[in-house]
Amino acid sequence: MNRYEVGSARAEEFIHDGEIHATLEYAERHCNDTALINEILQKGAEGQGLSHREAAVLLLCDSSFEERIFALAKHIKQRIYGNRIVMFAPLYLSNHCINGCTYCPYHATNRTIPRRKLTQEEIHREVIALQDMGHKRLALEMGEHPTLNNIDYLVESINTIYSIRHRNGAIRRVNVNIAATTVEEYRLLHEANIGTYILFEETYDRATYERLHPSGPKSDWAYHTEAMDRAMQGGIDDVGIGALFGLSDYRYDFVGMLMHAEHLEATFGVGPHTISVPRIRPADDIDLAAFPNAVTDERFRRIVAVLRIAVPYTGMIVSTRESQRSREEVLEVGVSQLSGASRTSVGGYSENDQATEQFDISDTRTLDEVVAWLLELGYVPSFCTACYREGRTGDRFMSLAKSGAIANCCGPNALMTLAEYLEDYASDKTRELGRRIIASELLNIPAERVRRIVEERIARIEGGERDFRL
Repeated sequence: MNRYEVGSARAEEFIHDGEIHATLEYAERHCNDTALINEILQKGAEGQGLSHREAAVLLLCDSSFEERIFALAKHIKQRIYGNRIVMFAPLYLSNHCINGCTYCPYHATNRTIPRRKLTQEEIHREVIALQDMGHKRLALEMGEHPTLNNIDYLVESINTIYSIRHRNGAIRRVNVNIAATTVEEYRLLHEANIGTYILFEETYDRATYERLHPSGPKSDWAYHTEAMDRAMQGGIDDVGIGALFGLSDYRYDFVGMLMHAEHLEATFGVGPHTISVPRIRPADDIDLAAFPNAVTDERFRRIVAVLRIAVPYTGMIVSTRESQRSREEVLEVGVSQLSGASRTSVGGYSENDQATEQFDISDTRTLDEVVAWLLELGYVPSFCTACYREGRTGDRFMSLAKSGAIANCCGPNALMTLAEYLEDYASDKTRELGRRIIASELLNIPAERVRRIVEERIARIEGGERDFRL
């Protein structure tokens, strides 16, 4: 029997089934232990994070502690991220896939969904459509296929995306969400200047994982789970993890995700740059009745809040899978990145092709509507990519995030990129809201010298100049 080893290279040892069950048993025993819960909340308030066992206690503790958990999560998020919300959009390149994932309509045996792969010319049209909305940051998605979706196609596509300039538009950061691959191919992605490599575990429960992935390369749980180690070995120091809540027991996946974060930090000195918390959604050829582990909105909010306390340094992502109301609730207690005006189909932006959608979208608003909504809530929609472009990634980013010093860069950069958006893409209503927020947030920049620089650069943006960053 393997034992739990946080720094092991073997998935079954750093995502140890026995440790997860022992953790959940411990949390259930102590879910009403007021002294312990107070101690954990006090530790969380210090901003240095929690262990997976401590976090599990907060996840399962009595509802009487909930408001304190939410208040602490909100405080931590505000201290590290301020009012900034980073904006991005997914771009689907291909839905050809050889895997048998039972929860995804791209599975190889689905004969009803049209199959499509974008040409470089079609990618050009998609990027122009995204730039015309105001997007600066993309997450590339494609199914796993050894010939149609190989690494050469992906690198060529990345180069195409970075090369496109349209009016004042440019994609400044390309993140990549593709299947687990080799160290050599991760090195090629690193050399192609990707931002973050993202891969969802789907579920950390190995037995459930293997049942839901009956065929294809993705069926190898260990190879999939060890992907982030290979990505790091290939030079990618920004990685993003996540679980698809609803596939299995949410408590198991919550603990497994934190153990994965602890493993990365123990092994490489850098935890995940982002954590995503998607919930399963309806899709072509997928019957949600087959997935009885759905997570309620109330439980979802607790998951997000405890994650924020447990891993305060990491960006937390919620996509347009979630409704406007759900997104608003979790923004307050932890989420720091949102997609806007997303299309989950191949060719969805330039052609509005919905036949190849991977899943249904709940929040269907335009990017301008999402930006206006965030501004009305008092947030600063940020299109900033400065940390990636200035080399503040991996351990350099983590040290700044953990100390809170990242706000000295991110706050001013968010305001400057918002000013760009307001000048180039915003409706009159959104522009007015945005200028008010900028005026207010400028007063919150503590260093007078930095404030003067940002004010001067915003004036230059209004005069037609672009792409300033600290």
